[in-house]
Amino acid sequence: MREDIEACIEACKNCQRSCLETAMTFCLVQGGKHVQPEHFRLMLNCSELCQTCANFMLSQSTMHAEVCAACATVCDACADSCEQIGDMGECVRLCRDCARRCEAMSRPPATGRAARGQRPSL
Repeated sequence: MREDIEACIEACKNCQRSCLETAMTFCLVQGGKHVQPEHFRLMLNCSELCQTCANFMLSQSTMHAEVCAACATVCDACADSCEQIGDMGECVRLCRDCARRCEAMSRPPATGRAARGQRPSL
C-alpha cells in the first residue's frame, strides 16, 4: 500500500506542476479559448487541489481518501477541459494519471477507525 501512496503523491505533484505551469506559461500566452474563465479557473483549482491532496497523504492524514476522491473528480474535469480546448496533451495525460491514482486511493481498506464507525482524526 505504501508504494501506491507514494505513486499517488508523485502523480499529484506532477499534475499540480503541469496545471500551474501550463496555465501560466501557455494558456496566458495563447489567449482566446485558453483563458476562458471556467477553463482557466479549473486549471488553477486542479493545481491547488493536487497540492492539497499530496499534503494530506504526506502528513498521513486519515482523511486523505476523501480528499483523493475530490481530487480525482477535479482532475478528470480538468483533463476534459484541456482536451476540449486542445494543444495541452501533457496536461491531459498528467491529469488523467492523477485522477486514476487518486480514485484508487479514495477506496481505502475497510480497517481502522472509519471501519469501526469512529470519526477519523485530522
